[in-house]
Amino acid sequence: MVKLMKLYDEAFVTGCDKGHEWILPWFLNNYKQHVNVPLVFANFGLTKEGLNLVKDHAHAIMDLTSAEEKGWFKKPLSMLKCPAKKTVWIDTDCQIKEDVSDIFDLIKENKLYMVEDKPWTQRRGEVWHNSGVVGFVNKPPILYQWVKAVKENPTVGDQETLHSILNPITKIGNIADLPNRYNVMRLQVEHDSYKGPVSIMHWTGQKGKDRIRNML
Repeated sequence: MVKLMKLYDEAFVTGCDKGHEWILPWFLNNYKQHVNVPLVFANFGLTKEGLNLVKDHAHAIMDLTSAEEKGWFKKPLSMLKCPAKKTVWIDTDCQIKEDVSDIFDLIKENKLYMVEDKPWTQRRGEVWHNSGVVGFVNKPPILYQWVKAVKENPTVGDQETLHSILNPITKIGNIADLPNRYNVMRLQVEHDSYKGPVSIMHWTGQKGKDRIRNML
């Protein structure tokens, strides 16, 4: 449930459980350093210490501890519940490197705005989009479909579940591209020779977590 009912014009939303709360001081420090937009946090099951840390930084906290979905499958529900007109989800393993509030100027009605997951597109031979950063206005129909899919037929992860309910035609109607700089994947810089701008660096996978631990 959302305990604070204030509706924000714009808000970033993130969330995690106690297994990932070690990353929160790093994430929140980067956020505070660069961004001056309300932050909504989805509590998937933090410890008391983790929740106290979030209370010092977030503008609103949503309690999703009792939601049926498990782990990262709570992400779409967090997006749906976020009390904002314009919302951008951002994973906690994303390193905000500069002010990214201009991302809200890019998102429009009726679609999910995401960065193409170029490493997966290249390696799997079809277009993928990464769910580490997801922007939208109000609550587009595809968001409800995504929430329904992760509850009824979850596949590997939230990103894979979204991909599974779209085909190349319906993807065009429901997903719009954000510039790569808003979600640069670890594989792009470590293996694919990415040389473009980086506003948000996404340290994906276990190797990414190891990189984050080295920054702590």
